[in-house]
Amino acid sequence: MTGAPSAYALCRPPGHHAFADVAGGFCFINNSAVAAQVLRRNAARVAILDVDLHHGNGTQGIFYARPDVLTVSLHADPVRFYPFFWGHADERGEGPGLGYNFNLPLPRKSGDAAFLEALATAFQRIRAFAPEALVVALGLDAFEGDPFGGLSVTTPGFARIGEATAGLGLPTVIVQEGGYLCDALGDNLTAFLTGFGGKQR
Repeated sequence: MTGAPSAYALCRPPGHHAFADVAGGFCFINNSAVAAQVLRRNAARVAILDVDLHHGNGTQGIFYARPDVLTVSLHADPVRFYPFFWGHADERGEGPGLGYNFNLPLPRKSGDAAFLEALATAFQRIRAFAPEALVVALGLDAFEGDPFGGLSVTTPGFARIGEATAGLGLPTVIVQEGGYLCDALGDNLTAFLTGFGGKQR
């Protein structure tokens, strides 16, 4: 909001499973939703791109009936995977928000190629929405070595995700979401931020 092209928020606990009135999945305050709402003070339209292993069900719920915040989530297919009851492709919003929620569930163990292909589809929807600012809910638990083992994104894959996201050319707030303890956690964060920052320059 001060004119910087991007900001990174290291938030713990994460937030994207928290609804306005319900906690869930270690989340109490939906940091990405708060960031989007604050950005709305100066931006007519804001997009949230959630790349966490798990669907951002709280974020979806908060904005489900609103047309001013587009929510887009790439995540492991929620069939027999948390959060189970949300994150399916047919969840598109309701009322004035119909068409402003976009879910891209991925088959379990999907790697870099499948994730980046879905990301390109997500970018098409984001560009069509023409937001003035972007919030990235950055989950690092899509990593191939993450203890949950849901997806198989590599460390170089996170760099490519960061670079591709920066290519949208939007003022961006990157909010830390998931990422369970593993030796490569710091490397994956560094890869994403380096890819994002390198593309921005």
